[in-house]
Amino acid sequence: MRILPIIDPNDHDSSDRIDAACRRDGFFAVPLEPALRNLRDEVIALAVEFFALPANEKKRVSMVAGGTAWRGWFPLGGELTSGVPDGKEGYYFGTEMPPDPRPLHGRNIWPARPAGLNAAVTEWMTAMESLGQRLLRLMARGLGQAADLFEQGLTEHPTALFRIFRYPPHLIDDVTTWGVGEHTDYGLLTLLATDGTPGLEVNSLGEWIPAPADADLLICNLGDMLDRLTGGRYRSTPHRVRNHSSSDRYSLPFFLDPGWDACVEPLSLADKWDAPADQRARWDRANLRDISGTYGTWLTAKVSKVFPDLASETIAD
Repeated sequence: MRILPIIDPNDHDSSDRIDAACRRDGFFAVPLEPALRNLRDEVIALAVEFFALPANEKKRVSMVAGGTAWRGWFPLGGELTSGVPDGKEGYYFGTEMPPDPRPLHGRNIWPARPAGLNAAVTEWMTAMESLGQRLLRLMARGLGQAADLFEQGLTEHPTALFRIFRYPPHLIDDVTTWGVGEHTDYGLLTLLATDGTPGLEVNSLGEWIPAPADADLLICNLGDMLDRLTGGRYRSTPHRVRNHSSSDRYSLPFFLDPGWDACVEPLSLADKWDAPADQRARWDRANLRDISGTYGTWLTAKVSKVFPDLASETIAD
């Protein structure tokens, strides 16, 4: 069985290796710096404490309470993938901002307990944004572009979002439902830390393969906008999760996406690589070449399908 590549960004050939992984798999892993391992453990420990609280207490910081900011807690089955409830519980966060009428903008909402969640999540998001920008610079070089390609227009003021997910154990004989079903991410780059429990699978070149289940690795995958930007050279690869372990699985996905008002237009690249037609190649038959408008418009349309009831309550037509 094929395995996803593990690439140290500090290696001299990391840009070339990341470029190859983005073209082949759309996924790769990077070692989590030792200085961040304790912080990862702290975030997960605080998440365990929060999700163990009574439902009535968690409801005080529900996504309904977060309003148009789309921040806060949702219960098991509260998020949909392709219209089907996911087998996970979660908490949404984003860049801390003043109140703002636009969707996915505004203040985070924090629980009264556990103490320390605010500080730990904020520190983790800062570290992941820094790493994500570094990886995007390596990708830019791999594409034969200036290192600051993404920062000049797309990620100078990025849409940075963070989630904490709890996947309870999946019934062994249940082969029809998923912790999260097959999907691709919407933006540029996702950085995923976990507690080391397996469950993530990646559809690479038509084969479902398990992602490395090592807590000291960050799983990096590409989103739809990076696929669009590169004309399909860098693939936004379908993935899914099913937790067949005997304990909860915790994951910490961080999304580094284009700025809200950015328009993502395909690059003019020198290499002659031909992308497969998206209508045939993509899991959802969507055509990423045939979209328009700002990233904010794209993202709002996508997340509205994930939480349709919340969207109907908080987003005006």
